[in-house]
Amino acid sequence: MESSGEQTAADVWARVKRRLRAELGEDIFASWFGRLELDSVIEGCAYLTVPTRFLKSWIESHYVDRVLTVYRSEANDVERVAIGVRNSLGRDASPQRRPSEAPRASTAPAQAITLPTGEPKTPSLALPPEERGESSDLGGAPLDSRLTFDSFIVGRSNALAHAAADRVAHAANGQVIYNPLYIHAGVGLGKTHLLHAIGHEMRTQGRRVIYLTADRFMYGFVASLKAQTSLAFKERLRGIDLLIIDDVQFIQGKQIQQEFGHTLNALIDAGRQIVIAADRPPADLENLDERVRSRLAGGLVVEVTALDEALRTSILTTRIDALKTIHTSFDVGPNVVSYVARSITANGRDLEGAVNRLLAHATLTGSAITMETAETAIRDLVRNREPKRVKIEDIQKLVASRYNVSRSDILSERRTAAVVRPRQIAMYLSKVLTLRSLPEIGRRFGGRDHTTVLHAVRKIEKAIGEDHALSDEVELLKRMLQE
Repeated sequence: MESSGEQTAADVWARVKRRLRAELGEDIFASWFGRLELDSVIEGCAYLTVPTRFLKSWIESHYVDRVLTVYRSEANDVERVAIGVRNSLGRDASPQRRPSEAPRASTAPAQAITLPTGEPKTPSLALPPEERGESSDLGGAPLDSRLTFDSFIVGRSNALAHAAADRVAHAANGQVIYNPLYIHAGVGLGKTHLLHAIGHEMRTQGRRVIYLTADRFMYGFVASLKAQTSLAFKERLRGIDLLIIDDVQFIQGKQIQQEFGHTLNALIDAGRQIVIAADRPPADLENLDERVRSRLAGGLVVEVTALDEALRTSILTTRIDALKTIHTSFDVGPNVVSYVARSITANGRDLEGAVNRLLAHATLTGSAITMETAETAIRDLVRNREPKRVKIEDIQKLVASRYNVSRSDILSERRTAAVVRPRQIAMYLSKVLTLRSLPEIGRRFGGRDHTTVLHAVRKIEKAIGEDHALSDEVELLKRMLQE
């Protein structure tokens, strides 16, 4: 058996999480601790991280003493725990910090908690909304006044989602359509903007609107259970006109998921509008109950895809023009705008960050923005990481899922149009994303001849040049495979 000195920090943390699960129960653990991760242990302090400010605040307010007590029982050299918010990249592959290094940057500061002597405190009961400084109507999150339909920039990648959101928000006589409306997209592509825009518009019509993140929904339900007011919580939630849930992929816990499903059914049956956002389509939410996934997929599901260069340019130009009204000397030439739009492809938040860096350079140095200064200013936002090694099997699985066929269909001899096009796209991607030869690719596609692969590659190359929609689709598949 290993001595405690030989056990890794990860081993200790795994035991801590197992004990927390056993002591608190599966629902509470899944709701609040499922995404609590260990970053490092340095000089007696265990640095823990969560993905949102809300989780950080909730754990610090209610469970941090329990976490520290359990941690110290497993590792008596840990005297403190500090909870921070992970950056937008989520699980970061950055190296372990040395004691001389500062904690990794996050969007919220970590607060170190030291356990006092004597008996550990028990987690406090949830405070009522009035004492938390929130409205008493379910503690719904506020809507951002900047995120309206007027400030949303429409392009090819988000036109369908925008049209659906606009139709829901402006439905005549309170008519409920596309119920639920389910918008999915990656980080920073505008899905939350559309949710807020719908909420603003319907509130101007005098409608009762609640906007909740998944964390806040779970908080409301768990707090009502503790306060024995769960029936009142359900009735208040079901007495609204529009329910907006953001980041639904984070809803955890069997009991909470069941209540979420009941709420969806009750609101839809009562003719109330529901709008949902997530980072993936309903079918890919493996952690959600199957009946909930089915209910979410029963409405209109729309995707916001990666921002194309024209839309990125529009976003940059709009942001720069808005800042010019405040900083009249701020001037960014079209060549610089074009360079930034080509260089930053991940999401809209990075584009806004780029504009802020350019503004800082212009206002702090008083010099003009040139290509050289722009390159320096946005260097940390440009993705120059090593390309991921892509496997042919991964290409086949992704293409099959995207086009609603099976991988065995792609490898088979079937020649129907529904199978031939995905097969050709998968062969094309195998040629451009891997180092495999044409004969090797042919063997991986059911033992086909290399001339079949060559024909497929040439056909897709030609089609991409003629069909913008296909070109965008293939580019999206490339990015998904390389991320």
